[in-house]
Amino acid sequence: MIIVSILRRKDNGITGFEVEGHAGYAKAGEDIVCAGVSAVTVGTVNSIEALTGIVMDSRMKNGFLSADLPATARTEAEEQAQLLLASLVVMLKSIEESYGKYIQIQDVII
Repeated sequence: MIIVSILRRKDNGITGFEVEGHAGYAKAGEDIVCAGVSAVTVGTVNSIEALTGIVMDSRMKNGFLSADLPATARTEAEEQAQLLLASLVVMLKSIEESYGKYIQIQDVII
């Protein structure tokens, strides 16, 4: 199962996320759940950098991805990053609605 932790501030702003595990929906190379989660998470990190100029602190290894926004003052770029991260949550929840046996999303207040 893939576990996604959305890291939030007390004001509900998203500071980052962690993804770990494998879906187990199908064999490696054919697992559409893993592929979907990988596409939307990596795509979001890349989009934040390309569209806002904010470089997330990210780490990726087999079955694990974490990405955190740097601590910055509230700027227009940070607001745009928040919108992209909120979009990530919508996309992941769409995957969870269809494949809930293989993915779990949780909010973690930090």
